Amino acid sequence: MIIMAKKKTEISFVQLMRKFNRAGIEGSPPPNRIGNNYDDIPSLELRIEKLLGLVNRNNRPASNMIFFVMYDIEDNKVRTHVAKYLLRQGCTRVQRSIFLADLPNNKYESIRSDLTEVQAAYENNDSILIVPISTDYLTAMRVIGQTIEMDIITHKRNTLFF
Repeated sequence: MIIMAKKKTEISFVQLMRKFNRAGIEGSPPPNRIGNNYDDIPSLELRIEKLLGLVNRNNRPASNMIFFVMYDIEDNKVRTHVAKYLLRQGCTRVQRSIFLADLPNNKYESIRSDLTEVQAAYENNDSILIVPISTDYLTAMRVIGQTIEMDIITHKRNTLFF
């Protein structure tokens, strides 16, 4: 007797989030929740170098769009899945709930569409912002807090030798 293994079908991000909704995701997380582990996030300097590398590269496709994705999501499970989804799509994590991407316009539309469906899938007080940004605004970015030599990263500092 041969037992056939059931072929595992891959489901989309939106379908996965709908399954969570049907399983009973509700409002706020329980008290004393365990926070997410952010130990795998690179240092701020490395993240900014990567971000500005997007702007400074010479072969950037004209059809790409630079945009931020920012969210305030109460439920740990939903928040974790959204973060993993954004990373899989090619977004770069800037801070815990802020991502930056330089992706083709069709990928931007796909992310926007998927996140819109996820947001509408369950009753919540969450918010997700998707903000297109120009390279000029990105290079004008200033970091308040930890000291980072932005001029060195953006290659704006000029040195003259005599």
